[in-house]
Amino acid sequence: MDASRVFMGTYGKIFIGGIWQSNFNHLEASVEIQKRELNLAGDPWVRHKKGPMKGTGTISGFKVTSDMIARGFDKFELISKLEDPEAYGYETITLKNVMLDKLQLANWTAGEEVKEEVSFTFEEYALNDRVQAV
Repeated sequence: MDASRVFMGTYGKIFIGGIWQSNFNHLEASVEIQKRELNLAGDPWVRHKKGPMKGTGTISGFKVTSDMIARGFDKFELISKLEDPEAYGYETITLKNVMLDKLQLANWTAGEEVKEEVSFTFEEYALNDRVQAV
């Protein structure tokens, strides 16, 4: 492995409605699948069948605008773009039908920067640009 090819999160970007959300510096999104256990006659192994999937995530960073509060619980698309000039390319993933789990209305302390963290669910994703080793 060429260590210079490891992605640095420094170059990650979040876009909502086509607008770069430069105030956010952390994104985590994952999909979990529910598996159905099947006990079959004459088979000592528990077999598994794919079931429904659930997408969840969190974005966090610094509060700059009231955009997330104004957005409310309306669905939107979120695009994650991970770039690094030394990597083998870049990765772009679109999260579809994103809906916030809760709205952070206030969370501040005198003398400190105001941080914003938003958890969400999503329904479907698309791997738009894929990174492959050359």
